[in-house]
Amino acid sequence: MAKKTVKESAGNLAEKLLINRKNGYFQMTDETVKEADKFCEGYKKFMNTAKTEREITEFAVEAAKKAGFVPFDPSKHYKSGDKVYYNNRGKAVVLATIGTKGCRDGVRISAAHIDSPRLDLKPHPLYEKDDMSLFKTHYYGGLKKYQWTAIPLSMHGRAVLKDGTKVDIRIGEEDGDPQFCVTDLLPHLASEQMKKTLSKAIEGENLNILVGSRPLRFDEGDNLFKLNVMKIINEKYGMTEEDFVSADIEFVPAFKAVDIGFDRSMVGAYGNDDKVCAYPALMAALGTEKPENTTVTVLADREEIGSVGNTGLNSQFLQYFIADLAAAEGLEARHVLSRSKCLSADVTAAYDPTYADAYEPNNSCYINNGVGMCKYTGGRGKSETSEASAEFVAEIRNLFDKNDVLWQIGELGKVDGGGGGTVAMYLANLNVDVVDVGVPVLSMHAPFEVISKLDIFMTYKGIKVFYEA
Repeated sequence: MAKKTVKESAGNLAEKLLINRKNGYFQMTDETVKEADKFCEGYKKFMNTAKTEREITEFAVEAAKKAGFVPFDPSKHYKSGDKVYYNNRGKAVVLATIGTKGCRDGVRISAAHIDSPRLDLKPHPLYEKDDMSLFKTHYYGGLKKYQWTAIPLSMHGRAVLKDGTKVDIRIGEEDGDPQFCVTDLLPHLASEQMKKTLSKAIEGENLNILVGSRPLRFDEGDNLFKLNVMKIINEKYGMTEEDFVSADIEFVPAFKAVDIGFDRSMVGAYGNDDKVCAYPALMAALGTEKPENTTVTVLADREEIGSVGNTGLNSQFLQYFIADLAAAEGLEARHVLSRSKCLSADVTAAYDPTYADAYEPNNSCYINNGVGMCKYTGGRGKSETSEASAEFVAEIRNLFDKNDVLWQIGELGKVDGGGGGTVAMYLANLNVDVVDVGVPVLSMHAPFEVISKLDIFMTYKGIKVFYEA
């Protein structure tokens, strides 16, 4: 009997003192799992509809209008429950729901980014060589170049013609559309290529997109292969070659978002980073009615290259928006920002047993274990990061616990193994309390990334209770 008592006491003590790191499916009800699966059906439709920052901004604005949001007018005074949005140049969007207490105790911010690694066109992209027509590209964001060869690509973007006409382009997503690709060298001839390191096997300058192989069948003339492609583009969009100079055109994987696994527990898609956080943030914003504190949801561009530019969060567009909200209530923006709190909704690395050496298992996030929290990101000696305070991390984890939000905490791989950053540092620079929360991702920055349905649902639930707290 004495041994049994000792065993039971140890079990009780472990329950009190140790973290429960069971897989989330051992902690969730069947009803919650069904809710997660249903939520992800909407997410997959979103992923197939909106692949670029322009398309996501358009999707968000249309969804906001249907939910009763109206364009923000800084000259107006808004009352509790009013919903407004600000469209920043078609590449970023801010949505706000005015709280019963307004901004006086700060606002509740959720910030996600809507850009992903891709291939952008150079200003003079179209050329022909040896009876083929190709586009020259400049890759965007941190990608492994070899992963972008021999996969189907689609063309997205906007061209502004010489007369000012705006033309939106989307080719390769619908049934029957042509698609495009970057070719690779056959293994029979690749002995020298395969001696190179992965970073050198495919050079950035060789990420050329194959777009045609038929010439205009004239008896004479130069550039007949290139001219044939340009003729097709002109007939469809009215573009001339010069119009590429002012165009924002990007090529992304043509893959559709699909269920992964026999159990359909995961979603595979291009651009899960960071749309898998942007979508929950947007849905939480649309579903929040009369919060106590004003809520602000920002979906920003340019994070993958440092949040630079006037649509990235290293600019001041969010600060200006909050300053206008504050001014309408007779408040100083700096006081509102200093009392504000933010969930920086960005993905984190999911532990991958195939590449276990890159992770420290005890401090990693795992798929199906809920929304991942990162107290700090950065690299090496916590460089280029903002570290959330003990007080704020405790506040968020207690909020999640009280509202049955499954969560975990971890780092982005081993110390000195690399690292990465998020928009959190730019919010922290405004004297806002901020912590990273988001979905763990397998194969991050690859053309096809994988996430857990349960984790994305918990991210949505976490942002929603943060808004409603």
